[in-house]
Amino acid sequence: MSARSKARKRALDILFQADVRGEDAAVVLAAEARRAAGEPSRQGSWLYAREIVDGVIAAQDEIDEQIVTHARDWRLERMPAVDRAVLRIGVWEILCNDEVPDAVAIDEAVELAKEFSTEESGAFVHGVLGRIARTR
Repeated sequence: MSARSKARKRALDILFQADVRGEDAAVVLAAEARRAAGEPSRQGSWLYAREIVDGVIAAQDEIDEQIVTHARDWRLERMPAVDRAVLRIGVWEILCNDEVPDAVAIDEAVELAKEFSTEESGAFVHGVLGRIARTR
């Protein structure tokens, strides 16, 4: 697994925890940063995970608006928490990170959804992110 794939998984953990616990993502990120400082073997994935979470925090209103607009009759609060976090990561990569091709951002998000969410989540995430990518 690439360092960026591991980073996406770490970012998913942070965003999911914040969402489920009702905590500010910046607080969860700070706690994870303290833990990561004591684990040098995880440094390779930490920097990009932090970039993702910081980016999602900074652009969350725009990201959530894109998700709701392209989710076709799905309110954000009705989506499984894992799907919300995966979509936020994918939308951030599509809209804010020019280093990641849209197809890679979509594929990585779909794989996370398949691994950590419901049976239908992969197709749902693919559809939403695909529509967002096409409107860029």
